[in-house]
Amino acid sequence: MARLEQYWYRITLLHALLYPLSLVFRAAVALRRALYRAGILPVVRLPVPVAVVGNISVGGAGKTPLVLWLAGFLRDRGMRPGIVSRGYGGSSGAPQPVTAASDPAVCGDEAVMLAQRCNAPVWIGVDRAAAAQRLLAAHPGCNIIVTDDGLQHYRLARDVEIAVVDGVRGLGNGLLLPAGPLREPETRLTSVTAVIVNISHSARVGLRASAPPAFAMSLRAREFYNLLNPEHRAAPEHFHNRRVHAVAGIGNPQRFFEQLQRLGLTFNAHPFPDHHAFTPADLAFADADFIVMTEKDAVKCRLFATEKCWALRVDAEVDPAFGELVLRKLGN
Repeated sequence: MARLEQYWYRITLLHALLYPLSLVFRAAVALRRALYRAGILPVVRLPVPVAVVGNISVGGAGKTPLVLWLAGFLRDRGMRPGIVSRGYGGSSGAPQPVTAASDPAVCGDEAVMLAQRCNAPVWIGVDRAAAAQRLLAAHPGCNIIVTDDGLQHYRLARDVEIAVVDGVRGLGNGLLLPAGPLREPETRLTSVTAVIVNISHSARVGLRASAPPAFAMSLRAREFYNLLNPEHRAAPEHFHNRRVHAVAGIGNPQRFFEQLQRLGLTFNAHPFPDHHAFTPADLAFADADFIVMTEKDAVKCRLFATEKCWALRVDAEVDPAFGELVLRKLGN
């Protein structure tokens, strides 16, 4: 899959071979959605509203920071959100709660990071509807569910759909898997409640479909925290003119490295596959003064981290009009 990604943002002769497979995938996607819309495949409607955050393309776009922002926004407005995630990258598919101390190898790195950062219950499960039902049973005060990466999980009925688009990579070459990065056709964006464009730096995305309201989101990084002592914080200047190694096992490692460059860091970059299971050997840089990483990677490295290991805290900043739109859709 990693080797295919280099072809997802251009058109080459290889696409002559891959395009027929994309047509088959497109037909399967359309059939599956039609079966849910016709009621042939069962849809679960929860007793509370559901807001789904996802995307139509493969790879990191900023969904998890947006989930954190949305959960905080709703909580500040007097609501009591619960978060449901698939637990991708973990070994368990069964519905279960996630805490800040959960093992990311079991529950998934993104779910553990959500539990660490968000003052809300977090549950995982391949069946997002079942996980949400278990969450509501365990937390009867919860009055809204926010799902992380569930746009294509049609088994769970939703009241709000939010599609996140990478402001730089956009929708790639516009083709469906495996010829392109799309899980669904671009026209799917016409049916969502809102499109969030991650414009953390110079965006060049162009959406060809007639889309719903689009809002800007930026990911702001202001400080690092030490993995051995999370209360120990440091500004970017702390790492200037030092021997720094940066590791990133996320959907788009380059975005993290560019973020570090904008913060003034000089470093050796070490990209890894998304949801990479880090080991001590991955951080064995004999010449390193510091090793910096994303928060998602930090949850997997905390058990064998040294005092050299730091994570960059990132917070989403979103157009306030987006939050007001969500509240209107929820009837608040």
